[in-house]
Amino acid sequence: MPHWTAPSSWRRIVTLDLHVAGEPLRIIVEGVPPPPGTTMLEKRRVADRTLDAIRRVLMWEPRGHPDMYGALLTPPVTPDGDVGVLFLHNAGWSTMCGHGIIGLVTAAVHADIFLFHHGPQDIRIDTPAGRVLARWTGSQVVFRNVPSFVVGLHRKVEVDGLGMVTYDLAFGGAFYAYVDAASVDIDLTTTHVNRLIDCGMRISGAVQSAGAPVHPGGERDLEFLYGTIFTGPPMGAECHSRQVCVFADGEVDRSPTGTGVSGLAAILSARNQLGWGVWIEIEGILGTTFQVRAVDATTVGSAPAIATQVKGSAYITGRHEFFIDPTDPLADGFLLRL
Repeated sequence: MPHWTAPSSWRRIVTLDLHVAGEPLRIIVEGVPPPPGTTMLEKRRVADRTLDAIRRVLMWEPRGHPDMYGALLTPPVTPDGDVGVLFLHNAGWSTMCGHGIIGLVTAAVHADIFLFHHGPQDIRIDTPAGRVLARWTGSQVVFRNVPSFVVGLHRKVEVDGLGMVTYDLAFGGAFYAYVDAASVDIDLTTTHVNRLIDCGMRISGAVQSAGAPVHPGGERDLEFLYGTIFTGPPMGAECHSRQVCVFADGEVDRSPTGTGVSGLAAILSARNQLGWGVWIEIEGILGTTFQVRAVDATTVGSAPAIATQVKGSAYITGRHEFFIDPTDPLADGFLLRL
């Protein structure tokens, strides 16, 4: 291809793309300045106000798709931090993302997108939900998540078209409603994606309307339901269970959801169904897996919580140079669900 230079009036953004257990991750590496702020939650608020057009450009079509997911690196907000990160999706900015951490560390190891001040065995990442500690094992990433905790077990909510639905409410970096898929007559397979989206959005709306979850640490910016996670029996003989997360504006996580498996570990621990230090393997909708274990008891505010570790792998799929032509009538992006 002959050398070509984009007109100076076009904006240029470079990304490194990966998949993590099938879930996409688009890391912005050039062209978007990090938002200011003294905390990651403050940076997230600024990004929501000032960078939402860029979020739509990179997450939405024609450059992305309804289920695209991204990450924007920032300077750390702690003296010993290696990097800060904000996560973005089709509807806004996340508070934490497990598959994003796995992809971010993998990209750093292979592409030097940020420096390890303490080495690849001690990677300190600042997220809006708190500090995450990660390490590279040579083929996988293991990270210690922010504390996970249960808000309520066996709750009930009336859901339009589904009747009374029973759910557990837990936090693993974000709040999720956990619903037994069989109780709402859903199979956790790719052929039932449209029904998963429909039911997941209905349940999330009903749970959020019943009252926003309260974060015991007093962080008001974390007090919203991020999504619904459907749980069920695994297809793999070695796996504990299968779960599928529907979040944001009907996004379906292809991976088992890193924050979601942490919340599940908190639920299992609360029910005395998970011993300390025991790894369990959780499938996602594609049959790909993450592993999770409960490692310590802790607290968030005055509420009991657990520390979890999550393990998984990521793979680089491409390096993209995007341009925004200001004369393009679809430059701002669009979404089309089939």
